Amino acid sequence: MKQKIILWLTGYDWTEFSIAYYMQKTQNYEFYAIIDVQNNPKEFFENQTLVPFKKIWFYHDHINSSSTKKNDIIRTFEKKYNIPTIPLAKNDRIFMEKFNVFHKFSELEICHIVENECNLFETVLDEINPDFFLSLETAFRPHHFFYLLCKTRNVKVLMLNSANWGNYCYISEDYHKLENFKEKFIQTNNEKTSFDEQQKRVLEMRLSNKTKTFFKNQQTSSKSKFSAAFYYLFKSDNKTQKSHYTYYGRTKLKVLLNEILINFKRKNRKKFIDENLSYKIPNDQNLIFFALQQEPERSLLISAPDYIDQVENVNFIAKSIPKNYHLVVKEHPTQGPPTRDWRKKSDYQKMMNNPNVTLIHPSVSADKIIKKSKLVISISGTLALETAFYGIPSITFTDNDYPLIPSISKLNSKDELSKLIRSSLENVRNNPDNVKKYFDILEKNSFIFNLYEFQLAYYKQLYFDANLFDVKISENNVEKFLLDQKDKLLKLTDEFNRKILEN
Repeated sequence: MKQKIILWLTGYDWTEFSIAYYMQKTQNYEFYAIIDVQNNPKEFFENQTLVPFKKIWFYHDHINSSSTKKNDIIRTFEKKYNIPTIPLAKNDRIFMEKFNVFHKFSELEICHIVENECNLFETVLDEINPDFFLSLETAFRPHHFFYLLCKTRNVKVLMLNSANWGNYCYISEDYHKLENFKEKFIQTNNEKTSFDEQQKRVLEMRLSNKTKTFFKNQQTSSKSKFSAAFYYLFKSDNKTQKSHYTYYGRTKLKVLLNEILINFKRKNRKKFIDENLSYKIPNDQNLIFFALQQEPERSLLISAPDYIDQVENVNFIAKSIPKNYHLVVKEHPTQGPPTRDWRKKSDYQKMMNNPNVTLIHPSVSADKIIKKSKLVISISGTLALETAFYGIPSITFTDNDYPLIPSISKLNSKDELSKLIRSSLENVRNNPDNVKKYFDILEKNSFIFNLYEFQLAYYKQLYFDANLFDVKISENNVEKFLLDQKDKLLKLTDEFNRKILEN
């Protein structure tokens, strides 16, 4: 009997489709898919012959925002599955005025969209009763919502996670959680090492090395930018802005004017940052270091929904630290172009107005700040983990495996922060042996797959170097891409086949 696998496919990522392409050549599976794509790439999925899907559902064909009244669909769904659908929706970047300048969604519109999702997702799972949900890390709310429903209905999740360590990845049921990590950590004996030895290791393997390369090599071609602009302005019919709620209000004129305005704001804000943020780390005070998160980003909106206001976070932490300590705050190095935009000048000014806060320029090395700090705080980033290599305690606000290392603490509620900061400062539990053990286990239970390099390849081949995603996709181009990546994808396919056999 064929095992049934459902995928969530998007118009900006080809990882799951590529895995399915090679899986169906090596094993006997039955594939299904929910496809969240714009109108231009939709034609490819309607007609492609590379992956023989048993059935597909186009997400936006089932979603609209028009309704005259609320009903009890969402309330019934939440009670049945214990999934916080409306709280999830409130932190959806598409529904938030802060991040979406093209359309202001009413509460009724949001409710109706969520109702449509409840009906669609339940119908899909009822109809096919899949054995597995194969997925990349859930970056956007609808994808994450479907993932939560699969877990609640006992569909085995096979999620490809970046290990945030070198080029390692692993497949697990949970986002950024290696399966049975705690048990492995307890059962594994420590091996003697030193912080100096482990620091050499982190310099080579840290996540920021990959992200810097990824962003440096993205949207670098002026020719690609011009081609993308020409395609959008003169070849695209732009019907997606009417049929997809995620594109509401994005007329060509508004997009063009917004891009001009954004470029002006980028230069203005960058000038403010360069002139006002400090390049020097205070030397005469006890420092606590807080690293801002990139936004909009899944690490806040989904992983840490109670901490999405970065300005509020800074004030909250500044009030919670001991009186003889000073808070240094650093902007995220990738907050600016090409993928994000610098925050409003008023946000920086509000943080700088606090006399117990020093705002550090994004170009300043985080390592230099860590080495001068008594404690490091990170909402959801890997900085809390990397701090362990320097024998310095840290605090993370999200549910992950970091606290397996005794020097890393997890904040469970806002009320506990002041107490947790004092405890972390007073009871420093630094041991390089635990750091080594954590990463030895991570490496042993992961495999090499450069996800960032893979993404860059299809960005350049299919999407004008990531400058435009609502484009027509040629089956020949996709097939060429799959063949170019064959050796890497066959190894990745082997990992998924092995994981399925384990279940």
